[in-house]
Amino acid sequence: MTKKIKPNLSMAQIINMSMGFLGIQMAFGLQNGNASRILANLGADVHELSWFWLVAPVTGLIVQPIIGHMGDNTWSPLGRRKPYFLIGAVLCAIGLVLLPNAASVTNLIAANVLLLAVIFLAMMDASINVAMEPFRALVGDMLPKHQGTIGFSVQTILIGIGAVIGSYLPDWLTKLGISNVAPEGFVADNVIFSFYVGAGFLILTILYTIFTTKEYSPEEFAAFEDGKEVAEPSKFSDIFKDFANIPTQMKRLGIVQFFSWFALFTMWVFTTSALATHHFGLSPDDTHSEAFNNAGDLTGKLFGMYNLWAIPFAFLLTPIAKFLGKKQTHALALFSGGLGLISMYFIKDTSLLWISMIGLGFAWASILAMPYAMLIEVIPQRKMGVYMGIFNFFIVIPQIINGIFGGPIVSNIFGKMAIDYVVVGGVCMLIGAVVTMVFIRSEDETPKEIEEEIQQVHF
Repeated sequence: MTKKIKPNLSMAQIINMSMGFLGIQMAFGLQNGNASRILANLGADVHELSWFWLVAPVTGLIVQPIIGHMGDNTWSPLGRRKPYFLIGAVLCAIGLVLLPNAASVTNLIAANVLLLAVIFLAMMDASINVAMEPFRALVGDMLPKHQGTIGFSVQTILIGIGAVIGSYLPDWLTKLGISNVAPEGFVADNVIFSFYVGAGFLILTILYTIFTTKEYSPEEFAAFEDGKEVAEPSKFSDIFKDFANIPTQMKRLGIVQFFSWFALFTMWVFTTSALATHHFGLSPDDTHSEAFNNAGDLTGKLFGMYNLWAIPFAFLLTPIAKFLGKKQTHALALFSGGLGLISMYFIKDTSLLWISMIGLGFAWASILAMPYAMLIEVIPQRKMGVYMGIFNFFIVIPQIINGIFGGPIVSNIFGKMAIDYVVVGGVCMLIGAVVTMVFIRSEDETPKEIEEEIQQVHF
């Protein structure tokens, strides 16, 4: 069989196939900005927050490799990856409706409110992973490798837009007159209605991608791979063999991912508590006052800001990489993000915390794009899904470790002053920058290749 070359996709086609990520990240932004606040409203103590947040990485650890493997071996009338988009979106939308209403549901079924909230959070996380993993693999499926950076950069832009909307929604609704204060043991209406909007938006964007994107057929994949795609589908047990055979570059990128995502998890879990105690001067045990909920609203806005900054940086990633190289670009971004987190300790004026978010925006844009752009260069097409899922191990394992030990560290070492642990997260991101420069190879990277990538995208 004669090997064919994947055709370049236009910018419109790249946007269409990633549009669902906008809705997914809107849901993710709502969760990141409000999960700690919701759990605190429902009675969780600050040292318990990271334990509850373990739900997300644990579900990702289990779900993503399985969904990746299943996607690699799925050939349905709907497509290879799209069935998982749809299933994940529907389940996530249900979770978005149920999580902020855990207290009301508890009253109906006489359950433990925190346990029920964790179950709903797990449902959201599992379904987000079901929907999210195939989008990474879809870029590898649909794009020639020289368009990889632009493909993941477009995803980053859409992720940024979705996260900005999700992060700012509670504050916008507060300004429209919807209350951000609720009776003790319940969640404020502005958060509840934000989650409703997120659920609807998620379904709409996923359907948009499904209806506007046509995946390649098995025969077309076979032509791209000299017939390798028509081989017998791999068995479930092959996931373990694939893990044992991961490329060296993937292992090195995994080390970078470890420090990057340890830092991000620290920020997501502890920013609300850090702002409440360090910037608002509240007691660590004050989780029901209006001031605490104002700190929660501010967290959402700050998370929206770093996602907003990530959008222009996503546009700049490819031209910056043209001059510096991919690994140098990623190292610079992580260095900027580390400084951003550390600066939150020193910037006491909350109106100036947007400055910290600039560096985090650069880091977030690069974390969502550059490791994957470097990864697809070294993994086989027919294993795109499962290797993307396995690569997720290096994202979730640091979060699991942080989730287990983060809460006790904040409580017992830092006296429940979460801002100190946010600084630790910043240091971890700086370490990630150093590891990138020292360990990541870039022999196959040339300015010429990146220039061709820019020129071959049809706007």
